[in-house]
Amino acid sequence: MKAMIFAAGLGTRLRPLTNNKPKALVEIQGVPLLEIAIRRLIWHGCQEIIINIHHFGQQIIDFLKARQHFDIHIEISDEQELLLDTGGGLKKAADFLANAPFLVYNADILTNLNLTDLYQAHCQSDNLATLAVRDRPSSRKLLFDGQNNLCGWQNTKTGEQKISRQTEIQNPLAFSGIHVISPELFDYFPEKPVFSIIDVYLEAARQASIQAFRHDADIWLDVGKPEALAKAAEIIKEMKIEGLVF
Repeated sequence: MKAMIFAAGLGTRLRPLTNNKPKALVEIQGVPLLEIAIRRLIWHGCQEIIINIHHFGQQIIDFLKARQHFDIHIEISDEQELLLDTGGGLKKAADFLANAPFLVYNADILTNLNLTDLYQAHCQSDNLATLAVRDRPSSRKLLFDGQNNLCGWQNTKTGEQKISRQTEIQNPLAFSGIHVISPELFDYFPEKPVFSIIDVYLEAARQASIQAFRHDADIWLDVGKPEALAKAAEIIKEMKIEGLVF
């Protein structure tokens, strides 16, 4: 199993911590977020990972070298000259990810979601992508029909909607930043270099299966703001993160 970790974000919400380091190297209980993500992926059988870099990218390269790349195959997708957004980042890494379904994992997410269950659910389906989602407060929601098929997106603050297919049921759920993608999804990618993967999902959902994988009972935290760091430190010991002891 292969995976891509998104670690290229600017981390503006975590300033001043990210004034001199990338967000992915911000630590929880002394362990960088990137290391938590890598060790979780390894625990679930991942032996090949590609990581995109931008903000203080060399620090991530040096970090991986110092850890001997965690004794697996890790490659870098260098976006230091141009930040490509989620879709563009995947497009740049397409050659690495082309042969089988792969996991995508945001480095700033802390969760005990069972990655094996998510991956197997995708592989047992005909989905082009399977998205981990939850019923939680968020201004941006993905809309799903009664069979868990993606049918749209909405911004609850502005009222903006993007509808992929008309359906009577539009169940709004928040994206968890973890997904499994089949390489066939690359056929839906636009020619431009910078774009969001969510826009690709909404376009593909017009004719293909993009499905929800609900995990409401799991712990989940976006470690993107300073106030989230204290909460992360509190919950991480009870999360039983695979491959890590706190």
